[in-house]
Amino acid sequence: MRPTRLPLPAKALLALAVALALALAATALARHSLTIVPAPAERADEEVRRMYEAWKSKHGRPRGNCDMAGEEDRLRLEVFRDNLRYIDAQNAEADAGLHTFRLGLTPFADLTLEEYRGRALGFRGRRSGASAASRVRSGGARYRRPRPRGGDLPDAIDWRELGAVTDVKNQEQCGGCWAFSAVAAIEGVNAIVTGNLVSLSEQEIIDCDTVDSGCNGGQMENAFQFVINNGGIDTESDYPFIGTDGTCDANKENDEKVATIDGFVEVPSNSETALQEAVAIQPVSVAIDASGRAFQHYSSGIFNGPCGTNLDHGVTVVGYGSENGRDCWIVKNSWSTDWGEAGYIRMRRNVPWPTGKCGIAMDASYPVKDTSHPATARAAMDVLKMVLA
Repeated sequence: MRPTRLPLPAKALLALAVALALALAATALARHSLTIVPAPAERADEEVRRMYEAWKSKHGRPRGNCDMAGEEDRLRLEVFRDNLRYIDAQNAEADAGLHTFRLGLTPFADLTLEEYRGRALGFRGRRSGASAASRVRSGGARYRRPRPRGGDLPDAIDWRELGAVTDVKNQEQCGGCWAFSAVAAIEGVNAIVTGNLVSLSEQEIIDCDTVDSGCNGGQMENAFQFVINNGGIDTESDYPFIGTDGTCDANKENDEKVATIDGFVEVPSNSETALQEAVAIQPVSVAIDASGRAFQHYSSGIFNGPCGTNLDHGVTVVGYGSENGRDCWIVKNSWSTDWGEAGYIRMRRNVPWPTGKCGIAMDASYPVKDTSHPATARAAMDVLKMVLA
């Protein structure tokens, strides 16, 4: 359930109005710049208002019932109108063959770019320097599962089809993307090794990991280390997500340890090949630059839009493949199924620069789980055989 948005105070409304004015100016400048595709015709006001009301109904936005709320709604309509104008222009360019992806009315369609960045992004750490080889950090057990390399890599893999990915979740207005990314990777390796796919608790990490900052941001490797030190993690059903920081439930933290990991591996930085080798064996946590307007409104296709390498969002790579000769990563996000391709984004793979698209190859890591026991070893080997078949 999405939290109800409270009416903004006057100062915040003024800030929103200023942000809207800047956004409109930027859009106008872009429309007058040299482009191959002319800007599409402006939508009629009645059509925009009808689309806005339908969008609000779909995403649970309340109608204003006081003067302040009514003023905010009018400003939100103008933000929505400007975003829609941008979406239409980008899709016209996609229709002309300039992009391999399309935009749409995502849950962030009434937010300015700065508001979106403040609400949806939460990766706060970054590994310093590039590592020449994988670094393994463990809690004592050795990681024994074989790892495909080079020519042994499958051309494509989708861990969703292999039963190692839970349903898309929603971090709501909590900047806990880092916890969602880490949990998705833990869910994946746990399913691969044990044969059981279990939805695990992001809230436990947000509440109980004292190294990170909960809904104010964190780092996936720290989340892995928390689970190692804690001796495991609880299920989502027993320790559910509440959309905000909570108080650590010590009883559940100490007693309910449904899934465990034994260590984690930091993938060599700035190498899409190294990332591919890792994804070939399990889902992998990555940090990306998701701060762009095109990312905010992404709807479908292989994303090749503008983005940098200022890593600010944690997601999980759950596969890779190709479409029409274009290589791509399959990335699980935590912004609900209303964003992107039912909660996923496909991002361009094998780009000319070592960082990967949006820095996807700069800071990747994955948890490891001991396979020394015969039953878990057999389960892991069965999955690996399916991958390499």
